Amino acid sequence: MRHVVRETDYGRVSVTTEAIAQIVGHLAAESYGVVGMRARRGLPRLRRGKLTEGITVRSAGEALEVDLKVVVEYGLNLAEVGATVRSRVTYEVERMSGLPVAGVEIRIEDVRR
Repeated sequence: MRHVVRETDYGRVSVTTEAIAQIVGHLAAESYGVVGMRARRGLPRLRRGKLTEGITVRSAGEALEVDLKVVVEYGLNLAEVGATVRSRVTYEVERMSGLPVAGVEIRIEDVRR
């Protein structure tokens, strides 16, 4: 398990990339237009136990880089859904973890009714 470490005036903060992926998974599941996450193989899922499927978190120094593979509801503006998810993930991950987010890559893998 990888850790992202940040030194502060009060000490050191260490957060696992798995914990960040859990946060991102919850945010994506609650986002308007997202109906599932694309796993490496198989069908799209949106279950509480598997919220990290389709999510990769990497450290870029003291910052984070996040990749999401999502399935979007048919009929919605794909660019708008992607931009909304990107904005929300960036804001909430920075707010919850105290770590800066260097980038969020949204990959719309499928569209479903």
